[in-house]
Amino acid sequence: MSEGATTVALPTSVRRRGPELSVPVRSAASILAGLMLYASFPPRTGWWLAPLAIAVLTAVLHGRRRRAGFGYGYLAGLGFFLPLLPWVGVYVGPVPWLALAAIEALAVGIFGALAAALSRRPAAPVSIAAAWVVTEAIRARIPFGGFPWGRLAFGQAEGPLLQLASLAGPAGVGFAVAVIGTAVVTTVIAARERRPAVAMGSMLLAAVAFAAAPLVGMRDSARFPASTVTVAAVQGNVPRMGLDFNAQRRAVLDNHVAATERLAVDVASGRAPRPQLVVWPENSSDIDPLRQADAHAELDEAAAAIGVPILVGAVLDNGDGTSGNSALVWDPVTGPGARHLKRRLVPFGEYLPLRPVIERLWPAAAQAGRFVPGDGTGRVELNGVPVGVATCYEVAFDDAVAESVRAGAQLLVVPTNNATFGRTEMTYQQLAMSRLRAVEHGRSVVVAATSGVSALITPDGAVTNRSAMFTADVLVGELPLGTRLTWATRLGSGPEVLAAAAVMWILLIGRQKAHTHPITKTGSF
Repeated sequence: MSEGATTVALPTSVRRRGPELSVPVRSAASILAGLMLYASFPPRTGWWLAPLAIAVLTAVLHGRRRRAGFGYGYLAGLGFFLPLLPWVGVYVGPVPWLALAAIEALAVGIFGALAAALSRRPAAPVSIAAAWVVTEAIRARIPFGGFPWGRLAFGQAEGPLLQLASLAGPAGVGFAVAVIGTAVVTTVIAARERRPAVAMGSMLLAAVAFAAAPLVGMRDSARFPASTVTVAAVQGNVPRMGLDFNAQRRAVLDNHVAATERLAVDVASGRAPRPQLVVWPENSSDIDPLRQADAHAELDEAAAAIGVPILVGAVLDNGDGTSGNSALVWDPVTGPGARHLKRRLVPFGEYLPLRPVIERLWPAAAQAGRFVPGDGTGRVELNGVPVGVATCYEVAFDDAVAESVRAGAQLLVVPTNNATFGRTEMTYQQLAMSRLRAVEHGRSVVVAATSGVSALITPDGAVTNRSAMFTADVLVGELPLGTRLTWATRLGSGPEVLAAAAVMWILLIGRQKAHTHPITKTGSF
C-alpha cells in the first residue's frame, strides 16, 4: 500500500459475504423449490417439504432485483404447476395443461418480485410470507373467477398445520407454512452475519408458527357437538373412464340406482345402519329427471327403496340451449324438491369465457359446455338437516363454502365427478381440500364421487371411511353436525386483506425504516 493511501473499513457483513451463486445455479434451485412444493401435495404425505421449498426459493430471491425475482419465481411456478396439473389435459391433449400451468406460474413470479424487494426491508420473514398469501389470493380470483388449485394449505392435510385452518382458514395455514420457510432462511443469514438477536428472533418465529397448530387443535379437540347424523355416500362408478362420460349417462344413472337399492336391502337385513340422508355424486343423473320420465321413475324407485331423501347430482336442461349443474333433493314421497345450482363453473369446461372471440381464435374451444351459474347460498334442507353443497370445483373457493356455513349449514357435502380425469392425482388433491374445509368450518364433510375417491370426513379433518377409485361402493357412517362458527368462518377473507395491508405498508411506508435497519445482500445464498 502506498504511503498516504486511505484505509476503508468494510462493514462486517460485507467482509463475510460468501461467493455469489451463478444464474444457472439459482435457476436450478428455483425449479427444485417448485418440484419440492409439488412433492408435498397429495397423494404423497410429505407436507414438511412445503416449508423447505419456500426456504429454498426465499434463499434464491434474497437480495435480488425485482426483475430477477420475477424470473426465478416464475421458474419455481413452472416447477410446481407443470407436474401438479397434468390431469387438466389427460384426455384433451397437453395444450390446456401447459397453458394453465404457464398462467398460474405468473402468480409465483409476482411473489418472486415482491419477495426480492421485501428481502431488503425490516421484518422480511413475515412480509415475504404475507406476500405469498397475497399472490395466492390474486390467482384465486383472476382471471375468469380465479383458480385456487395448489394453495399451500391444500397440501397440508396430513400435517399438524392443518388445524390452523379453524383459526384463519387456508390463508392462515399458507402463511404458517411460508413463514416457517422464510424464518429458517433469515436465521441462517443472520447467523452468518453474526446478528444473534435476529437469528434468535427468526428461530422463535418459526417455532411459534409450528407450535401454534397443535395448540389450536387442543383448544378445538372437544368441539364435536352431541348431535350426529347417519349419512350414506353412493359411488355408483362408470362403465369406462374418459370424455365419453355423457354417452354413458343412462348406465351411470342405473349404477347409482342399483347401488342405492343394494344399500336398502342391506339396511332391511340389518347389515347396514339406516341413513338419514343419501348423497349421490355430481353427474349421477346427466339425464334431466324433470324432463325425462324414465329418469324420474328411476329416482322415485331409488328414493322409495331407501326411504329417505337423496341429494342427486342432476344436469337440468334450461330449454334454451343452456344447462344447470344441480344438486337436487329427491324425496321418497314428494319427489323433486329444493336444489343447489353450481355457482362456480369451470372456465373452458362447463362454459367458455368470451365465447365469440375464443371460438374464432381457437375453434376446438366450441366444445366447452353451456352451463349457467346458479345463485343462492348453497344451503339446502335434507331430511331436516341443513346441508351446504360445494359441487366439485366449488370446494376450492373459500367464499362458496363459507357462505353455506354462514347460512346455517351443519354438514358439508361435495358431490363430484372425477371420471373425466382418469386415474390422475386430481381426486386426491380435491379430497385434501375437503379435509381442510372440514377443519376450517368445524363441519363434517361427505364427498360423493362418481368413480372415487368418496369419503366421510369429521370436523378435525380425519377420514373415517373412503372408497377406492373406479369401483362401485357405498359409504355409511355417523358424523357430527356442527352449529358454531369458527374464527375462520367469521373472518372470511380478513387474513388475506391483512396480509395485503402488511405487504403494502412494508413496501411503501417502510422505506425509511429499511434505510435505518438495512438487510444487505449478503451471505452465500
